[in-house]
Amino acid sequence: MKSIHDLEPQLAANRRYWSGWDGGGSLDDDLPIYRTDIQHVLLNGVLRVRNQPIEEAIVEARKRLTGSRWSWWVQQDSDEGIAESLLAHGAKQISHTPIMAVDVTTVAAPAVPEGLSIHLAVEPAEIQRYVETWAGPLGVTGDLGPVVERELNFYPDMVRLAGVVDGKTVGTCTLSLGTADVGGLYTIATDPGYRRRGIAAALTLEALRITRETGRRFATLQSSSDGLAVYEKIGFQTVAYYDLYQLPE
Repeated sequence: MKSIHDLEPQLAANRRYWSGWDGGGSLDDDLPIYRTDIQHVLLNGVLRVRNQPIEEAIVEARKRLTGSRWSWWVQQDSDEGIAESLLAHGAKQISHTPIMAVDVTTVAAPAVPEGLSIHLAVEPAEIQRYVETWAGPLGVTGDLGPVVERELNFYPDMVRLAGVVDGKTVGTCTLSLGTADVGGLYTIATDPGYRRRGIAAALTLEALRITRETGRRFATLQSSSDGLAVYEKIGFQTVAYYDLYQLPE
């Protein structure tokens, strides 16, 4: 990866992360589908489609995903015209999500707000608290047991950074180091009662510091509208967008 505008390593990192929720898959799959049965559109879905008719891909996706809440990711790693084909089959676009990237050699050192400490969440009890912290802000509700279980069995190269205040986990940031060229950042969230204290920025900067220490030069993430200004202040730039679609049942 030579610049933040090299998209394929970023898309590969994204495919690897989300497919990891379903036990993982090949980054070269033409129709990578992941299913968790956790009722959230990001936790079940199709990550791309290549080298096959969209009608066949839709049939296979519905066969494997019906009964779950799921989405279809579209970016340049899919065949041309996929978005238009999905719309023609009755799909609705549900998200236009910025893909942001940064050269980690250019960002500032982490500045930890007073009272905040950053820990690695490793043990089951720590990961339980970690999931409980990010689930609400990211819209994952209901029984979190399956979410915790999948986190515990995720790829070993996930670095979970927990922001702790007065013994309570109040912020999270997951760093995926599974692809050689880029660090991928996910589940960046802050407890609503602790926002506007710089916690998300501190966790993100710590993840970038670790990325830099591994010898990687770039990091990538997908931003919510709430996080966009935070990441831009750190130095991230929007380099593309993921469009997410949902097909009718």
